[in-house]
This record gives sequence, structure tokens and C-alpha cells, in this order.
Amino acid sequence: MDDRNILIVEDERKIADTLKMGLTENGFDVEVAYDGKIGYQLLLSINFDLVILDINLPGMNGYELCKAIRYRDKDMLVIMLTSMSSLDDKIEGYDAGADDYLVKPFEFRELLLKIRALLKRTPGQTVPVGNVLRAADLEMNLDNKEVHRAGKRIKLTAKEFQLLEYLMRNKNRVVSRADLAINVWDVDFNTNTNVIDVYISYVRNKVDKDFEDKLIQTHVGMGYILKTQPN
Repeated sequence: MDDRNILIVEDERKIADTLKMGLTENGFDVEVAYDGKIGYQLLLSINFDLVILDINLPGMNGYELCKAIRYRDKDMLVIMLTSMSSLDDKIEGYDAGADDYLVKPFEFRELLLKIRALLKRTPGQTVPVGNVLRAADLEMNLDNKEVHRAGKRIKLTAKEFQLLEYLMRNKNRVVSRADLAINVWDVDFNTNTNVIDVYISYVRNKVDKDFEDKLIQTHVGMGYILKTQPN
């Protein structure tokens, strides 16, 4: 039994009720809201471990709700479950703070895998003190979610932060796009999407653009590397 609390925010009642049944059968405690504002009110009154939310919601849409969740709790796990499948939709979802994004129609088993993968990644009850990653003059504080390079503050979205964290944890090692898909997006690698390349570009623009030494480099046909020493 998982014994974790999950909130489903979905206005299609058949989908919401089916998800609740399936997740309950797998040992989760589940609450359902059919409206974005009601979902947010539930979040204020109940401690949830993870939120599954649609984008096209009455009251407050999924992007707005995700931003509100992230403003209130930067560590809350959020999966967007939606029929909006374009790359721009996914980027907007990740920029709003989603940890993962699943397009309808979907297989329940895939959603269950994503949920369990995210919950395994959840920090424990105590946060380690001084949890800082460093690469050259780049510094990432995992406690307060701040990034600085040469003393300059760099503002990242939640997904950009996760991507840079993975690169920093694997500094001086080439990581493939498949590595990034599995470890940052918690999804099986999909060769039909360039969302990883788009986000690499976003992070590179923020981390390297204004500095002489370029830390994030491309190895054609292999992947990406965050190098602590310039070529």
C-alpha cells in the first residue's frame, strides 16, 4: 500500500472518477475536485503528496492552478493530464511548474509509473543543510532553489532548475537526451519531441550567454555536457 494522498483536479467526471477508483485500488488516498478553484481550496486544507490536474478547468485553469501551487509549495509534485499535446502546451505546462506531463488518451499503467517515480524522488522529512552543487563559478543551492554564476543571480523555472541540477550532478560527463528524458522528465525517451533541446537552449541562454566561458556544451550525436573547464 502506498498510503500517499493524491488530489485529482479534473472536470471530466468520468475520467476523474475512474482515476480515483484506479488509484484507490493501488493504495492511494484520493480526493477529487471538478473545478480549479475548488481544487486550490482543498490544497489549502489538506496535505497532499501529489496533484494530478487538467489544463482546461472551470474556475481556474491548470496553468494558473499550477503556478498557485508552486508559489505556495515549491516541492509539491504536479502531473498535468490533458488533451493539449503540442510542444508549446508542454513547455507552458513545465514553465508553470509541472513535474511531468501526460497527454490524453493515456494508459493508466503509465500514469501509475509516473506517480510512483515522482514519489520516490520526493525529499524526506528533513532537508540536508548546506545542500549546494558547484561547477566552476556556477552554484546551485538545493535548499532555497537559488542559482548564481559569478555571484549573479540566475532565475530559472522549475523544469529548468531540474535540468540544470541533473547536468551539475553529472558535470564533466556527457549525458544523452535519453538520460535527460528519463531522469528529468520521468518519461521514456520519445524521439518525436524536441522539448529537451528547447530546454537546453533556455538554460544555456540563462547560464552561459553573458559569460565568456561556456559551461553547457553539445556533443553532436551523443548528448550534452556541463564542463567545469573550458576547451
